Amino acid sequence: MFDEKFKVPQRSIGDAVHALAKAGLSAIPVVSGSAVELFQYVVQPPLEKRRETWMANIGEKLLELEAQGLKLQDLQNNEQFASAVMHASQLALRTHQEAKLNALRNAVVNVAKGQAPEEALLHLFFGFVDSFTELHLRILKVFQSPTPPSNMSGGGLGNVLEFNIAELRGRRDIYDQFWRDLNSRGLVNTEGLHVMMTGNGLAQKRTTSLGDAFLKIYCGVVMRSNSSLHTVALNADGM
Repeated sequence: MFDEKFKVPQRSIGDAVHALAKAGLSAIPVVSGSAVELFQYVVQPPLEKRRETWMANIGEKLLELEAQGLKLQDLQNNEQFASAVMHASQLALRTHQEAKLNALRNAVVNVAKGQAPEEALLHLFFGFVDSFTELHLRILKVFQSPTPPSNMSGGGLGNVLEFNIAELRGRRDIYDQFWRDLNSRGLVNTEGLHVMMTGNGLAQKRTTSLGDAFLKIYCGVVMRSNSSLHTVALNADGM
């Protein structure tokens, strides 16, 4: 339950944006008043719900951190935290995908705990989350510690991907594009998914150090020195 001091405010920058959009529509001669009301009726409720849900979730995370000993007063003077919350909040309002929302929440929590990377890198990662889909994040996580089919002695990384993400089976044209997105941003170290290799090669880690840092801040995934995979803040339902 929320503490009284963390009740969600009723007005925000989002409300101002909505008011400006409505005013803008009203100023256009060809747009009738009924069109403006339709905009308000259709668009406002889901956006308002999305905003309030996001703020409530962040408030809950802050209360959890306070229970763990974090002094919330310290965050009021933490400029990196304020910037991270604002950036993450803007991105959260633009998506309904739970994996991306989980990633943004984890980023805010890690910044609050003082476990965020340098500011330039954090800004870069926010851009990745904004442009990626949930499937981008899942593919990257799979190839941090790939699990090929047990009976496969050789094949391509595409086989590993299809084995681990069922909804991408037979959709090479789609997942090849996802992979190119990850590779072009330096998050994976292999250019393509269809070079034949041994079963041992299929099980090799494909994420770069940048990819590992991205997963750590956004998905709570950490690679240990023995290459076993541990999760520290990953919501299993979201990823």
